[in-house]
Amino acid sequence: MYKIVAIDLDGTMLTPYGTVTENTKEKIKQTIDQGTDVIIATGRPVIAYLKNLASEIGSKNYFIAGNGAMIYDIKQDKTIYKKYLTKDKVLDIVKICEENSIFFNVYTENSIITKSLQYNALYYNKENLKREENKRIHINIVENIYEYIKNMEEEDFLKITICDETQAIFNSIINKMRTIKDVEVLDVSHMSRKIIKQGTQEISIEYFYTEVSRAGVDKWYALEYLMENLQIKKEEVITIGDNINDLKMIQNAGIGIAMGESTPILKKEADYVTADNSSEGVAEALEKYIINNS
Repeated sequence: MYKIVAIDLDGTMLTPYGTVTENTKEKIKQTIDQGTDVIIATGRPVIAYLKNLASEIGSKNYFIAGNGAMIYDIKQDKTIYKKYLTKDKVLDIVKICEENSIFFNVYTENSIITKSLQYNALYYNKENLKREENKRIHINIVENIYEYIKNMEEEDFLKITICDETQAIFNSIINKMRTIKDVEVLDVSHMSRKIIKQGTQEISIEYFYTEVSRAGVDKWYALEYLMENLQIKKEEVITIGDNINDLKMIQNAGIGIAMGESTPILKKEADYVTADNSSEGVAEALEKYIINNS
């Protein structure tokens, strides 16, 4: 019997509009009712937002955020595992971004710090407009991010996301980020594509992005920590994802499942390729491996 299913959000559980379909929620409920825990494993931050989403899908125990920078215990209402960037590292990264006039966000446990609503910040803001106040991702718009962070008392920095539409500029920034010691630079191999609605019009947001975390941060390492504490073997774990930040958990889980529009290396490494997130690939996978095998 599988004891955990760890599921990514963007490009996986969430539709391109940032929602979870009713059918997917029902399949998650059936999975949990049959004794298999469902855990969100996402690059997203913001505890309040993820607690609400976990409640929406019926996940009651844990979630992994910031690509494995933290594990949150929902029942105890506290962070039980953390691998955060130091303030000095964040300032080093911010300085490089500022000097090269490239867009970036800083993610903490409780907010996204940004200069303006572009790329992923724009998408999250559009998501917020559809949600109740207490279910929104807090987006903190500040004029001078370097000085703002320098004067912050809290130091719960999960990651920094860097975005640009031009691949040559983007690749140049990645090379500079790799000169910084003790950080992990995510090697994203395709553009992020998200859809927002403007009235009756659908607008596609497309951009290259990378994510910079503390060295040694990965969703799979966070899962291993949980598995050790819960005495669960990797053969009892299913993972579902779509991007390079899901690679290790796809490679190492008992069953690793890639979404239909995953980056090619994920499809190559996966045990099974399900439908894409527009076609309820998560629901299909849960039905195949859990619900129909009870």
